[in-house]
Amino acid sequence: MIRRGGYREKFGQRLGIYDSEVRNRLSNQRVTWLHAVSVGEVNIALKLASALRALQLDLHCVLTTTTTTGFALARKTAPPWIEVMYTPLDYWPIMRCAFSVIRPARIVLVEAEVWPNLAAAAHARRIPLALVNARLSPRSERRYRRFRFFVAPTFRLLDLVCVPERGDVERWTALGVSRSRIHVTGSIKFDPDVQPQSVPVAASLWDASVETTERLVLFGGSTHRGEEEILVRVFLRLREQFPSLRLFIAPRHVERLQEIRAHLDAMPLRVTLASEALTSDAVDADCVLLDTTGELQRWYGIATVVFVGKSLAAHGGQNPVEPILAGKPVVFGPHMENFATLAKTLVSNNAAMQVNDTDSLERIVGELLRDSESRQRLVKNAHAALSEHEGATARAAKLIHELQPKR
Repeated sequence: MIRRGGYREKFGQRLGIYDSEVRNRLSNQRVTWLHAVSVGEVNIALKLASALRALQLDLHCVLTTTTTTGFALARKTAPPWIEVMYTPLDYWPIMRCAFSVIRPARIVLVEAEVWPNLAAAAHARRIPLALVNARLSPRSERRYRRFRFFVAPTFRLLDLVCVPERGDVERWTALGVSRSRIHVTGSIKFDPDVQPQSVPVAASLWDASVETTERLVLFGGSTHRGEEEILVRVFLRLREQFPSLRLFIAPRHVERLQEIRAHLDAMPLRVTLASEALTSDAVDADCVLLDTTGELQRWYGIATVVFVGKSLAAHGGQNPVEPILAGKPVVFGPHMENFATLAKTLVSNNAAMQVNDTDSLERIVGELLRDSESRQRLVKNAHAALSEHEGATARAAKLIHELQPKR
């Protein structure tokens, strides 16, 4: 919180302290409580809430989020029937206060957010508890298996677990979840049915900065430390072949902007921030740094080729589906552990390109910039590979809608 700032606003909600306006708005309704951590989970929660609203027209929700970035995005994009709040600390007196105000009819947790006191409080009040997009990173699974004696009692309190793939069923069963409560729905995050529209927010920027009809952009999405410098080196070499090429970089953590800009300013290229570029009459920059949170999907429309971050100089990988659904070919490094099954599926179906180092990144990106047919083929194959997740949001919403308070 200290690193990202902005944590003082509504800090009392983290301690189960709510102002009279919130109390009054929630006093006469039983809501569906959706809990998400940060930006990615908030997007999933909002998509799911819309699908639930289609099944229950008078639905009202509370969306709680942990990070300041997730809170800002939720408050900016949530419709009026969703009350956005901070997640209460998972300590039983605080949870007791939160439950007395929120009064949920059901609780939906996104991805791996299963907190023991929250789960126990829901169980004691006979409130159904669901986990959607139930994802286990290899690291989390190892930890949970190691401490199964402690975590299994909490996982047993889950009434519904919606998993993205069949292979996830055994993994959750091994952690204590009853097999009868686990359903394979596909991934809401990868569901092409309900993706937000990719608005070309940078159109005016392009009109001002590019005179040629060949608009080429190498786009680094959700980059981590070390990857920005790699992209710049690749960009500078490729620009010798493609003079109109521009570089856009969206760091995963916006608070790193000053650090990134300091490194890039020392390199032979002109750097500007997206907020500066969009408000100026003319843009004369080689590299544009995105300095906003929660708008990455809207920016992908400007890309020619997208590099998915946290996969070359860092481990774990970021979500490759957002640029695919924006109609862009993706390239990622060897470290896609958090999306291992998906990455393997994409590569094996010629739906994405995986590189091992800086040299192979330069070579593959150069080939894609040169060949528009290859780019289109990658996107077409990627959409086909994602088809198994189509309808995931609707399937999860139907299962949640059927959850009834326990007697």
